[in-house]
Amino acid sequence: MTKRLNDKTTKVSITQSKRHLLIALILFHFSGHILAQKLVPKKRTIEPDHIVTSKIMGRDYQLYMSFPTSYSATDTISYPVLYVLDGQLSYHKFSSSHKSFGFENELEDVIIVGIGSGLDMASWFIHRSFDYTPSVDIRYQDKMEKQFGIPKGTIQSGGSAKYLKVLKTEIIPFVDKHYKTTEDRGISGHSLGGLFASYCLLYSDGFFTRFGINSPSLMWNNNELLTRFIAEIENKTRWGLPPTRIFISVGELEGSKMVPAMITLSMNLEDLNDENIDLDWQIFEKETHLSVDAASMNRTLSVLYGNE
Repeated sequence: MTKRLNDKTTKVSITQSKRHLLIALILFHFSGHILAQKLVPKKRTIEPDHIVTSKIMGRDYQLYMSFPTSYSATDTISYPVLYVLDGQLSYHKFSSSHKSFGFENELEDVIIVGIGSGLDMASWFIHRSFDYTPSVDIRYQDKMEKQFGIPKGTIQSGGSAKYLKVLKTEIIPFVDKHYKTTEDRGISGHSLGGLFASYCLLYSDGFFTRFGINSPSLMWNNNELLTRFIAEIENKTRWGLPPTRIFISVGELEGSKMVPAMITLSMNLEDLNDENIDLDWQIFEKETHLSVDAASMNRTLSVLYGNE
């Protein structure tokens, strides 16, 4: 009788132990999810290759640079350069796309230089509003200051002529001095950057020979720059460009002002019938002002630097 009781007690004890073990495992599993230390996202910093202090503007510009795999400081080969506006945001997209195209040797070798204009979003927006716009637009300034809740007078516009001088006399000479470059220069920008690239096409007098004009804000100040373009094209007073490649693009969903303005510019340039201008333009279907950015970058590279 005693032996039977002991056997029964042992069985009960084993069963309870299994139950306790199962409960412990369940608690351990869930406590691991509840109490485990979560990983903190790694902070990623983008360091510029160079900082150029502009005496003209009285502030710094950051240069982010990418080189062809064939680039060597010890040979005699020089390369064309594509200058990318809004460099702190756009440079890495351009650089990655260029490397991807390189797997099939689809593009010619080119140095890419992203030009940044501030190390935070606030300074970037303030600086580009001045640098990339061809005239003063008080309505734009007031609208942006109210939208972002910043003091009146913070946003200034109308600095394109001054910024073009910065490029021609400070930033690009710095790059040419330190790296093996040719005089084959391209410039590409999106939105206000596209507006400035358009300005350079009209007023840089052949200093740039390749243009990526993407989602250009040609409606700036009541279509002011677009009106100038049309007048110059009709009068043919500012042309005689060296061989020049141009890509102009816009997203289909970018609005009733931006899309027609881009089409007007493209068709007027076509009407020039200038044999030195190699023009390609595209409307990207179902793309917005922001979503079109990556697509236009890829197409800019393939049009401006594609190996035929």
